[in-house]
Amino acid sequence: MRSKVWTLALVSVLLIVAVALSGCCGVASLLAPSRSSSTPQVVTEVVERVVTAVPAATPVPPAQPVAEVLPGDSVLPSIYERANPAVVNITTLTRLSQLYGRYYQPSPNMDQEDSLVPQGEGSGWVYDAQGHIVTNNHVVANAEQVQVTFSNDVTAIAEVVGTDPDSDLAVIRVDVDGELLHPLSLADSDQLSVGDRVVAIGNPYGLEGTMTSGIVSALGRLMPTSSSASGGSYTLPDIIQTDAAINPGNSGGPLLDLNGNVVGVNTAITSSTEGFTGVGFAVPSSIVARVVPDLIAQGYYEHPYLGVTTFTLAPTYNQAAGLPEDQRGVLVLEVTRGGPAAQADLRPSNETVDYMGSSAPAGGDIIVGIDDQRVGKFDDLISYLTRRVEVGQRVTLTVLRDGEQVEVEVTVGARPRS
Repeated sequence: MRSKVWTLALVSVLLIVAVALSGCCGVASLLAPSRSSSTPQVVTEVVERVVTAVPAATPVPPAQPVAEVLPGDSVLPSIYERANPAVVNITTLTRLSQLYGRYYQPSPNMDQEDSLVPQGEGSGWVYDAQGHIVTNNHVVANAEQVQVTFSNDVTAIAEVVGTDPDSDLAVIRVDVDGELLHPLSLADSDQLSVGDRVVAIGNPYGLEGTMTSGIVSALGRLMPTSSSASGGSYTLPDIIQTDAAINPGNSGGPLLDLNGNVVGVNTAITSSTEGFTGVGFAVPSSIVARVVPDLIAQGYYEHPYLGVTTFTLAPTYNQAAGLPEDQRGVLVLEVTRGGPAAQADLRPSNETVDYMGSSAPAGGDIIVGIDDQRVGKFDDLISYLTRRVEVGQRVTLTVLRDGEQVEVEVTVGARPRS
């Protein structure tokens, strides 16, 4: 049975890859899908726990290590003791009319028509002493009301401060006694290695304060997020893959290192059963550190945007397109009218070739570098844009154009918000 990727969120394996999150968007139908691509992607579906409807800042400095990690030492109880008070259960409520849409028929016997009812559950964690809590965007999206329950069972109503569908991050805020707020610190996810031990804390299936542990299984996965106007999907890079058990309801909870610091926000799983099968994903803290301050300050985050649709070159395609078999880079399929790339005169594909029995685009600029970084595949381009580029910054694209290498200066724009 083919497995799905469920959002708690994740990425599919295509020969054509779309550049999107940082201003590139993709077309998934031009070339045949490949199950053996060197860069696995993950297809996403929301899996925060759904509840059956029944009427009813500034980050703190890095923390000191919990304990020196020595062979055979068990630091997990210490991590749990420190981190669990910072992890909250999030319950979202909606109106009966919104839940049932056109099928909603108010009962004449109800004292209050169109009342608020539970819609779903997820997790979150305290970000600062001002009451800001980080979670996933898909946990709080479309909620009429958001309730937060702390580890000591105190419940408070939260306001949604900011959301970013493209990173699947959101910030909510509660006005509670400061004694309830135990902020977690961000670690540097760029320092992670495959094999590092990690811990997840959250509320799977509504079971508050559940801790699981595992390792970093892989780094640099891709996660499609929102859709672009052209029909492609924006993509989030550098996703952490872990085998620490993550289940519906874990969405928005922290993935921690052995110092008890946040290295990621648990977001999705790959599963054919809607339960955990050993493959979970988290948005890395390096992206959290960029996005969350802006969500707090202005309610949204501006993603760097080039305005191009691309795909990664492959040897079989190169042969069909008359390119050197070992040529690497990303071919520009389309350039968004009026976008940054169009203003810089980046040139899209203008012809087609026969490839695997069908027509495929060819003849456009091939991006092989950005600033001082080599671009051999889609991941290289989007990761650089996401991690190192700000809106309004000028970047230099190195492109192959009609067999010649040229440099194109582009002023990066802000991605249109959906």
